[in-house]
Amino acid sequence: MTRVVVNRVLLGAVGLVVLGVGVLVLAGGLDLYRRLGVSPPNWWPWTSPDQPVVSVRTRSRWVDSTWWWPTVIGGLAVLMAGMVWWLVAQLRRTGLSSIAVPTPGVSGLRLRVGARALEEAMESGTAVLPEVERAGIRLVRAPRHPRLRGAVRLTPGGDPAGLVAHFEDGPRTDACRSLSLPELPADLRIRVLQAAPAEPRHRWPRRRRRRSRVV
Repeated sequence: MTRVVVNRVLLGAVGLVVLGVGVLVLAGGLDLYRRLGVSPPNWWPWTSPDQPVVSVRTRSRWVDSTWWWPTVIGGLAVLMAGMVWWLVAQLRRTGLSSIAVPTPGVSGLRLRVGARALEEAMESGTAVLPEVERAGIRLVRAPRHPRLRGAVRLTPGGDPAGLVAHFEDGPRTDACRSLSLPELPADLRIRVLQAAPAEPRHRWPRRRRRRSRVV
């Protein structure tokens, strides 16, 4: 799964849990269980406004145990480390600002091409392919080699297999040849538009023919 999907799943799961707990606590604080005649679950502790969120017995239950404070501190440290890692992962950019171009036979020369220039060239080369209505290309990081991620929208009735063949023989091959790269992997997300339904024809009411009588 991509980072966006993982973020959405985690945020959705955490949000549902927090929302459920908050609703149950709010219902107990507003005494809705008694007013509405609803029986809360047996394991739920907060059922009335007089009950504190954390009771004295709960706060002091394991305080005298030797494992209590190391467990609490260790759990909070792990939670904090996980939150910091998640924040750093969100701030880290997946895109590239430039790409290195091999210079065989020339020592001491480092040549780099701007990623945006390559993306614009790939987008222009993909947009002119048959049946392509719109194309977007982005250069992202990968473990071994830079990778292309593209989103292409085809006209109604477009052929995705034909687009892949044209993209492979055209923009992708041209980019590898121009940059002297052995390979440039690409992931394409193709969407085919649906044809608009035909508008119903308006039928004019038939006019009644006047019959003339001969007297």
